Amino acid sequence: MSGKEMNSIPLSRSEVFGELRKELFEDEEFGQSEAHIFIIMGASGDLAKKKIYPTLWWLFRDGLLPEQTYFVGFARSDLTVDAIKIASMPYLKVTDSEADRLAAFFSRNSYVSGKYADAKSFANLHTHLLSLPGGGEANRLFYLALPPSVYHDVTKNIKQHCMSTNRGWNRVIVEKPFGHDLQSSEELSAHLSSLFSEDQIYRIDHYLGKEMVQNLMVLRFGNRIFGPIWNRDSIACVVLTFKEPFGTQGRGGYFDDFGIIRDVMQNHLLQMLSLVAMEKPASTSSDDVRDEKVKVLKCISPVTMSDVVLGQYVGNPEGEGDAKLGYLDDPTVPKGSTQATFATVVLYVHNERWDGVPFILRCGKALNERKAEVRLQFTDVPGDIFGAQCRRNELVVRVQPNEAVYAKMMSKKPGVYFHPEETELDLTYKSRYKDVNLQ
Repeated sequence: MSGKEMNSIPLSRSEVFGELRKELFEDEEFGQSEAHIFIIMGASGDLAKKKIYPTLWWLFRDGLLPEQTYFVGFARSDLTVDAIKIASMPYLKVTDSEADRLAAFFSRNSYVSGKYADAKSFANLHTHLLSLPGGGEANRLFYLALPPSVYHDVTKNIKQHCMSTNRGWNRVIVEKPFGHDLQSSEELSAHLSSLFSEDQIYRIDHYLGKEMVQNLMVLRFGNRIFGPIWNRDSIACVVLTFKEPFGTQGRGGYFDDFGIIRDVMQNHLLQMLSLVAMEKPASTSSDDVRDEKVKVLKCISPVTMSDVVLGQYVGNPEGEGDAKLGYLDDPTVPKGSTQATFATVVLYVHNERWDGVPFILRCGKALNERKAEVRLQFTDVPGDIFGAQCRRNELVVRVQPNEAVYAKMMSKKPGVYFHPEETELDLTYKSRYKDVNLQ
């Protein structure tokens, strides 16, 4: 795999913002400009209001951004900053004492309406960016919170009409899904490379920013107790689960183009699998971690249909609200669609550490609960002396909700009888870290 191919492995939002903060505060070459502008392409969408604006607000609130930072939304809708604020408020997690700080944040926001394929719209955006304090020399970060279908037009127009040409630098942040298949992914990579240098492009899998996904590195490589048993000799299987209790909720048009495998499995779950299965990297740098992930992916054999289960949720006549509606009842879903909303796939990593251990990836919408976790099930204890009363040990990393790490183990039930029972060693974050607000 070439260096450029390896560079296309996505980073988390926190890794991206970490790299950008390094440039903003430490790099003499790029630190010349005092002003910084964050442009949210697709500011009217779900991703912007639920994730991007809240993340920018938290960074601003906590003083993690340079003082002279401004935020510009761009989308086709005829919006105002007040409308964006109202749409984002349920996700901002603002306390009463932060009202003034929030007002300061939105005073740094502005909005420009335009069409993604229209050069004049981007010329208007560029004019607006120049009008901001220090805008002529500002560093510009373009966040593409958009469907891939408009990536080509948007990036071409950014390059032709919106680049900072003086002392400021330019960055383009691309959200998943990165293409529809291998061919479209390679085409998108070639397109971006024709417009921007590699150090100007950030590709994001936002799930890598989850606290417990990042914690997989520390659990594995910061604890001696796990090293000797983290292999095929002690682990029977690894189950990675992503469940959502709601359906498409009017976003069926977008979802139907990609399905649950492209939406969740081949990015979020595969990234977690790589962290669980990879060898110890030379350091915690993104390059070293990426290299070990790539080695794992190369060892996974192609999936066969005998190791796949697909499904599509239907309505529950006795349910309440959206639970009554099936996938095909969503008016934005094409009639007769056979797109999968549930998938289970079994993968095998053919290397010395994992040969023969099934990695079971499960994900779906409109299921019984909201949950994302990694579950390692250990092999049976040899030489049973307790009359088959013992269950397999498990190590569980719960990504969401209620972040936790716990080990399921056997212990003697208190009392006069010698009965084993299953219990847990439990690290639940909201109990252990009471003053920490995990976003």
